[in-house]
This record gives sequence, structure tokens and C-alpha cells, in this order.
Amino acid sequence: MNHATLATDAAIWRRSSHSGGQGDCLELAHGVPALAPVRDSKDPAGPVIAFGQVAWGAFVAHLG
Repeated sequence: MNHATLATDAAIWRRSSHSGGQGDCLELAHGVPALAPVRDSKDPAGPVIAFGQVAWGAFVAHLG
């Protein structure tokens, strides 16, 4: 079990309001210190990719 899995056990997962209700989107976990864990909304028990919060913030800023 990796650090991201351990850190997201009690995380609150949120889906983007821009997902359109189709279920084909990513979910971001909130409340995980120093990480921005992301998972596939269609497979909540599947793998989690954890980005550093600074890196995730830079990625999101670049999208806008």
C-alpha cells in the first residue's frame, strides 16, 4: 500500500461541477495534507494518483 492510498482512506472526494453528469471525469480528494489525490470517478476503488498541492495548483492555473 502506498502513501497516497493511506492518506486518502478518510478523504472527502469531490467531482467537478463541469462533469456534465456523464460520470466520465476525475475526482479530487480534499483534506489530504500537502497532496492533491486524483482518481477516476468510474472506478472509485481503483488507483489514486497523488500530486503535490503546488504542482496541482500550477496545472489548474495553466488550464484557465
